[in-house]
Parts: sequence; structure tokens; C-alpha cells
Amino acid sequence: MNSEVCNKAVIVRGLNINPPIVLAPMVGLSHSAFRSLVKKIGGVGAFYTEMLAAKRLPHDNPKLSPLLMKSFEEQPLIYQLIGGDPAHIRPAVDKIHTLGAEGIDLNLGCPAPMQKRQGAGSSLVDNPSQLRSMLQQLRKNTELPVSVKIRLGHQVDDLKLMEFCLFLEGEGVDFLTIHARLIGEKFCRKPRWHGIAPAKKAVNIPIFANGGIFSVDDAKRCLEQSGADGIMVGRGAVINPWLCREIFDSIYSSENSSLELDKKRIYYDFIDLLEDRFPPEKQLVRLKLFTNYYAKTFQFGHHLGSGVQSSETLVAAKEKAADFFATVM
Repeated sequence: MNSEVCNKAVIVRGLNINPPIVLAPMVGLSHSAFRSLVKKIGGVGAFYTEMLAAKRLPHDNPKLSPLLMKSFEEQPLIYQLIGGDPAHIRPAVDKIHTLGAEGIDLNLGCPAPMQKRQGAGSSLVDNPSQLRSMLQQLRKNTELPVSVKIRLGHQVDDLKLMEFCLFLEGEGVDFLTIHARLIGEKFCRKPRWHGIAPAKKAVNIPIFANGGIFSVDDAKRCLEQSGADGIMVGRGAVINPWLCREIFDSIYSSENSSLELDKKRIYYDFIDLLEDRFPPEKQLVRLKLFTNYYAKTFQFGHHLGSGVQSSETLVAAKEKAADFFATVM
């Protein structure tokens, strides 16, 4: 096994995830501007792209596609694929190689009806022969680290989860991310971090735990209950883009560092990044998605959220934000 787990890093096929805190792939959120914002604050060992359709990816222009835009500081960057046809894997992997990826992830957790109709996402869990073909194509066509992101299963079944993770390891997967909810469960359902522990004991590859991490205390309890080698942070990092840094400072850093936050400046930094990375017609929708979460960090943040949501231009959204910050800062 070409991997090593140590106190501050997960190292797989030369990919050094240090600290073992990764930013989750989130549709509409895990784009270049947000990754750069979190990178600037610090505390992240690796980033993921948004979900990329394996069928479409070979035809996408990285200079035009919002899903493929990136800057040099977003490293290491792992590209997440979704698809159900093994024939689409090689062309997608070939394209990923041209983009300078440092890892490839296959999504096996998405329960969206559109993905299920295409035999992709969580539906592959129920089609082991198709999944084996997908993984074999991945492993055959790349020397990059290959990971998969899964959920606990359709129901709580430790033995079935262990067997599935052993199957994935046997097909050449280098590390796993396990979202600690069942397939199809909503985010409002409390995560079952302890449910990851049997899988961690069963396999010899690193496991990242995901789901319901919104604070340093959540991260500590997740690691304790799951026994995972690291954590993946999702929506909690959109609400508080400094969350990964706080987790790093509390769990993985040996230094006593103080994090000074300017929440207004962070919001405007995000807008600046949007304007720098995306054409005008792509900026406002991403600001609205981000603001849906970021507004939760403020008392009376719903005023920020509703003001930005009702804006029809980025200029108007910035004016609404300025009005809000003038009253709370």
C-alpha cells in the first residue's frame, strides 16, 4: 500500500494532504472563488472541485467553464467525477490529466434523481459489476490517487459497510471519504460519526469523515467517534469560511495562534474573487448561494440574505450588503 498516515498528514501516492482537513465538493459552492477564499484564511490540506459529469468533461473548456476555473493557489486540487458509464471514464481522466489535477474522486453518494436515472452517484452502490468496471477504468488510466465519496449505505449495517469498503480497497481505491448519513437522508438528520468506525477498522487505506461538522467541537467528536484519519468540511465552511483554520489551530497546530476575523472584509474579499474569476453573468448567482449560508454567521443575518437574494445585479447586491454591514459592524 503506497500510503502513510501520520499525525498531521495523509500521504497517498505522493499526494500530501497536510493538515488532514479537506474542503468538500459542493454544487454551486466549491468553485475557484470560494476555494481561494478559504485557502487565504488557511487550515485546509486539499480542495475538491464541484461534481463534474464524466460524459461532458472532455468537451468543457477550462477557460470558460465555471466548474474548471482555478488559480495556482488552490492546491492540491482533487477533481470529482460523477457518471454511470465506464466508457466515459478514460476520456474524462485524459482531460483531467491536462488540467493538472492531483487526485481523482468518484462520487458514489449523490442520491439526486437525475443521477440515479443515469446509473450514477449512489445508484452505483447497488450495481457492483458496473461499479467495478468504473473503478477498473479509473485505476487503469491514471497513476493519480483515486478516492471515492460514499455514504453509510441504505440502512445501518456495519458488516455491509465494511464489505463495501473492502471491495473499494480491492479495486485500487487509495482513500475514502464517508459521509456519516444514510443514502437519501437529509442534512437535517444528525450524522452517525460512530458508524464510520467499523469501516476504518476493516480497511488499510485512509478514511476521511464527513457530515455535520460546523464547529471545532464537532470536528473533535467526529474524529473521536469515527477513528478517521482526517475530516472533510462542507456547509460549515460556507457559513464560517474560517472554520477549517479554527479546526487546524485547535487540533493539528502546536503553536498558539490567534485568528483575527473581519467578517465584512471576508464577504467583500469573496465578491472581489467572484469578479476576478467569473464573467459578469456568472457572478450574482454564486454570490446568492454563498450568502444563503454566510448570512447565518450574523445576528439578524436574514436581512443580509433577503437583501442580496432580491437583488437583480451585483451592484445592487453590494449596495444591500453595505446597508446591512453599516447597521451591524
